Amino acid sequence: MKKSSLLALLLTFGLVASGCSVKTKTDVASKPDNSGTATVQDNKPVDIELLSMSSNESDTNIIRDQLTKNGFNVKLNIQPDYGSYKAQEDAGNFDIAISSWTTVTGNPDYAVRSLFKTGGDYSIISDPELDKLIDEAATETADQYTGTYKQLEQRLVFDKAYIAPLYISLKSQAVNKDVLNPNTVRLSKSRALAWETIDFNDTSKRNKEPLILTQSASVLTSLDPIKGNDGSINQLNTNMYVRLINLTDDDKITSDGSLSYNHSIAEGNTEYYFILRDDIDFAKIENKKAVDTGERVGADDVIFSLDRAKDKNSVPDHRTYSLHEHIKTIETVTDLSALDNVKQSSGNGTVREALEAGLDTKIKELVADKNQADSKAGKYQVVKLTTTEPFPQVLNYLAHQSAGIVSKKQVESINTYDVAKFDVNKDIPYGDQNTVTEGSKYNNTLYASGPYILSYKNDYEGIFYKNPGYRKGSEFEPKISTVKVRFIADTDSALSALRSGEIHLLYGVPETKFDTVESDSKLKLQSIESNGVTYLLFNTSNRDVAKSDDLRKAVLYSINQDEFLQFYSNRKIKAFSTVSPIVKTGNELTADPAKVKEYLDKYKASK
Repeated sequence: MKKSSLLALLLTFGLVASGCSVKTKTDVASKPDNSGTATVQDNKPVDIELLSMSSNESDTNIIRDQLTKNGFNVKLNIQPDYGSYKAQEDAGNFDIAISSWTTVTGNPDYAVRSLFKTGGDYSIISDPELDKLIDEAATETADQYTGTYKQLEQRLVFDKAYIAPLYISLKSQAVNKDVLNPNTVRLSKSRALAWETIDFNDTSKRNKEPLILTQSASVLTSLDPIKGNDGSINQLNTNMYVRLINLTDDDKITSDGSLSYNHSIAEGNTEYYFILRDDIDFAKIENKKAVDTGERVGADDVIFSLDRAKDKNSVPDHRTYSLHEHIKTIETVTDLSALDNVKQSSGNGTVREALEAGLDTKIKELVADKNQADSKAGKYQVVKLTTTEPFPQVLNYLAHQSAGIVSKKQVESINTYDVAKFDVNKDIPYGDQNTVTEGSKYNNTLYASGPYILSYKNDYEGIFYKNPGYRKGSEFEPKISTVKVRFIADTDSALSALRSGEIHLLYGVPETKFDTVESDSKLKLQSIESNGVTYLLFNTSNRDVAKSDDLRKAVLYSINQDEFLQFYSNRKIKAFSTVSPIVKTGNELTADPAKVKEYLDKYKASK
């Protein structure tokens, strides 16, 4: 993740016939409805404008028909791509918009803060009561916050109808098992696809042939990890920048595959300690090939990266600062006795004992200079992060791609502009996609701390190379030297490319294509419940739906989730909010035509 509003197919006003029993407008007009859903009897239906994207045809049709038979006249605003969709959304040219959100950090705070808190990165809502509940839940542990999130959902959906939930999706990918070893291909509930573990069946191909993947977006928001949080860059930046912490495939916090050997939470839940690895160097591109810079990834880079991540004004168009607003300070610890004097939050021993667990050589000295770190000699760097208040969920945010570690030296040498006076026509920021796009503007200045680095891209594909300075000789050293990411906007075309052997893995297989994958003997389908929720977002600024709770509630109770599940052959799951995949609150939306009529009548009476 990130906000990933669903991409789309061509504008159509017909229903997709396969497996769907939802009635068309003609059906509703000419036949009695025996399904138990009452049609609002009104000669003047209420106008409502639905914003969507072309690949989301099926959902658009289902929503349109549900609203039509409940007394609405639906105007469709279908956009061909995410950029066009976002422009329409930003301009307020909608009443309701089909939107989606994937909680890529595995924690419920991420599922609400950016979307629904006043001033959030993607929020168009300003509600003090929601703000209070979001902040309250953030300070609570998993055994405490269920009730708070239930109250939040009550306000968000039932009381104010700021959103109307549709469904939770499955997270799926298809692997060419004749080429790749499926056991090396991870499928994680939250985090993006990790490339370094993937291997060929024939391991002799590692340095001879590329791993070929695909994604829909060819225009990349930014390769600076703090400047993007969307489907164009989440997977790419996840593999280009190492983080202090990671998530396991089932969303548990781990130091495995991160910059830290170990981490520890101190008593009080406001101080977090990380003991850093000394076996990762930054990579750069020379003559379109990856080379080891010889510059170690260290504490100064961590402090620089997280300071800028939490500072809204550190870069123009900062997209992820709200994820890191609970970070108060980040500093290097050089006093070894400080680790002995701090107890773990669990109460089981000291922070030093937690950081030393499993190390081949115990801590003998803490060093400020990253070049002096030597784990074999017991010389380590330790970073301490302090939060503004007790906030255990900070670890989940540190696992997000926006907390990727960049080179302090390199980024400072590129970002010499005045942020307040940034000129898009003149200033070239670190991570600008134009600097890696083939052509006259190509000037690759990336420094990658992760397992791969992007060498160049065009409209057809992006070429990534293994970071030669990343975890040499360890299980986390990348297996395959070259990764090609093909840009294929259409899902059907991507699936055809997989079946023909043009690509090796398709990440994000729609549920409607499961049968096709499963019928192909050379493909293996991998699937789990995701943290991705699709919902209707209401305009909150310049339309009648922004002013009328009753109008929003009439739309809300028109939504019948059972019809979505039926269309997708029960390969979707009912949702109530973006929190639903993570916290089971017990809240549930049930379509209610009587309530629709009640709220529409109230709305019309107020006009």
